[in-house]
Amino acid sequence: MTDQADTASWHKTACILCENNCGIQIQTNSRRFAKIRGDKEHLATSGYTCNKALRLDHYQNGVERLATPLRREADGSFTPIDWDTAVREISARLKSVRDTHGGKSIFFYGGGGQGNHLGGAYSGALMGALGARYRSNPLAQEKTGEGFVDAHLTGGHTVGDFENAEVSVFIGKNPWQTHGVSRARAVLKDIAKDPARTMIVIDPVRTETADLADIHLQLRPGTDAWCLSGILGVLVQENLVDHAFLDTHTTGAATVLEQLKTVDVAHCAATCGLDEELLRTTARRIATASSVSTYEDLGVQQGPNSTLVSYLNKLIWLLTGNFAKQGAMQPHSWVVPLARYSTRPRRTPVTGARMPGGLVPCNVIAEEILNDHPDRFRAMVIESSNPAHSLADSAAFAQALDKLDLVVVIDIALTETGRRADYVLPAASQYEKWEATFFTFEFPHNTFHLRAPVLDPLPGTLTEPEIYARLVRELGAVPRSRLSLLRAAARLGRTPYKLAFAALAVLDKSTIQLAPYLLYETLGPSLPNGARSAAVLWALCQRIAKEYPKAMRRAGHGDAEALFEAILKGRSGVVFTEDEYDDAWDYVPHPGHRIPLPIPELLDLHADLDTTPAVHTTEEFPIVLAAGQRRAFTANTIIRDTTWRLRDKGGTLRISPHDAEQLGLDNGAPARITTERGTANATVEIDDRMQVGHAALPNGFGLDLPTGNGETERTGVALNTLTDLRRRDPIAGVPWHKHVPARIEALPA
Repeated sequence: MTDQADTASWHKTACILCENNCGIQIQTNSRRFAKIRGDKEHLATSGYTCNKALRLDHYQNGVERLATPLRREADGSFTPIDWDTAVREISARLKSVRDTHGGKSIFFYGGGGQGNHLGGAYSGALMGALGARYRSNPLAQEKTGEGFVDAHLTGGHTVGDFENAEVSVFIGKNPWQTHGVSRARAVLKDIAKDPARTMIVIDPVRTETADLADIHLQLRPGTDAWCLSGILGVLVQENLVDHAFLDTHTTGAATVLEQLKTVDVAHCAATCGLDEELLRTTARRIATASSVSTYEDLGVQQGPNSTLVSYLNKLIWLLTGNFAKQGAMQPHSWVVPLARYSTRPRRTPVTGARMPGGLVPCNVIAEEILNDHPDRFRAMVIESSNPAHSLADSAAFAQALDKLDLVVVIDIALTETGRRADYVLPAASQYEKWEATFFTFEFPHNTFHLRAPVLDPLPGTLTEPEIYARLVRELGAVPRSRLSLLRAAARLGRTPYKLAFAALAVLDKSTIQLAPYLLYETLGPSLPNGARSAAVLWALCQRIAKEYPKAMRRAGHGDAEALFEAILKGRSGVVFTEDEYDDAWDYVPHPGHRIPLPIPELLDLHADLDTTPAVHTTEEFPIVLAAGQRRAFTANTIIRDTTWRLRDKGGTLRISPHDAEQLGLDNGAPARITTERGTANATVEIDDRMQVGHAALPNGFGLDLPTGNGETERTGVALNTLTDLRRRDPIAGVPWHKHVPARIEALPA
């Protein structure tokens, strides 16, 4: 390390590799990240970070960056063009699609990764200018089933208080590797060493979290619904439910309890391959605990019966009264909700698929395009996402992209999706601009972190807010007189600005749709230190003051302006609300703030479990493949650089010792994986953590990365060459990435 690096100042920011966005400090050497450490002053993570954050230089400097807009030519090649040309041509083509087919034919995908959400906020203004109505993002292949259940029950997202819970339950979740829980490994260790507390893991794999658990229900892959049904059956049949809680805080409990009385617990245990008494012991431990928190994640949310599993999970903690108290499940405030929590989801224009959270399910996007329906999508704007790689059935999605009239990709590199685009616009990296995440999931103290740039933008790149602003300007969506009015008001101060903005919203309803653009152009230039992109947060602070006034004031902010100033200055984050446990009921939007327990459609699915297939493998495809296992050196594909991995550099195929013996495979042997949709080759790793008949490939591999000779090279398996968009949840449409029937065969060495 050079002396220059040792004496350079530390820049406070955050990790961008998972939803926790741990606070970190970065010491730079020119444009390199010379050193990275946890930020001990960060209000949410207090200096905690995992090994992956320490490798973030490979995100910033390990990728071949784009530094000029690209236009695809008729022969498929790309021509560099200047920004003015790109904005002019893209705006003209978007106008053409809108004027010919309507704004609803223009589809938006993305709007952030695990850390850059401000750009997504500004994309709404471009959607408003075009009259676009449909959008999606990676949440729609993960969390929308859970969101559907949340909308019906508590009315919004809930989180567990694992730092204080007597019993912690992880369902298809391995926080040792996937985090999700703030300071995950420290919290897991604290639970494991406390004899008065219990950790329960429900997972077909003996994960690192399961190693720490008191109870590991190592069920057969894909049988989670039967496992949770069995636990609920024990709770009801042994009268272990909290009747006082149900009588006071819920409605319709009798309907749910009556159905659960009929659950055949022994059959459920047998279906899961579990000892019945262990299942009963698990239910009794949950019932007798003073507090219980649960966490379900992609292990079940990307498998069979995923929305039903979410419902059964939430019934477990509701029937035992584990809501709105320390150590239990909590609702929370938002800077801005990530999805719409509605009990009446919209439907997609062609297939009529329901849209939980207001998002088009990822597994139907190709079907919404690959048809001749007059309402099909005709254009896509894709920001900070790589759906050609990340969505199920890559071949089908590639066909869909090729059929569109226009594809515009905004990203820092030429991704697999970008290579199929008509235009690729180079964005500044997440450490070259003001950024934030809207993953504000905490209770009772909820935090938000606006991150200042660590580096200047790479020459030739623009921030997403600036890109959207230029497109809106070119479209001529806002009269100059309106901008002049708001700019004049901004010069007078934020109080006159607020009054002018409110008056404009009354006079012209399009003001709200175009608000991010208006804020960026008029309030943004007045913000200190070039924080123009933070202008949208001013409006969100007004929302917080309206939605959570008492909680905001408890957090020390007298009004929206005070909160906004604190956010602008808070380099280690800001507590924006401070709730009390009784406040939790104010978040429940149903009559009397009571939780309605029956969801008829899901109760019907539960009643049909006796006739629902629990096995989806066949003689031709006898193995269940988990396509996307999180490991110590895997992350989302935001890191387009293979050299960051110190272990498992090729992404091994993990299989059980029994399966390896049956297939004639040794450690390091090559094998072929075949599914209904494709084939891939991988190196075998024999792992006794895997069950017989269960295999796993890691996430984050299979990118086509540039080589020195102008070609591309792929390391590891591109998982979605193997997955099938037809295998999806009947309610939310989320894919079965973690449950892919497959065949594994030995290859010649």
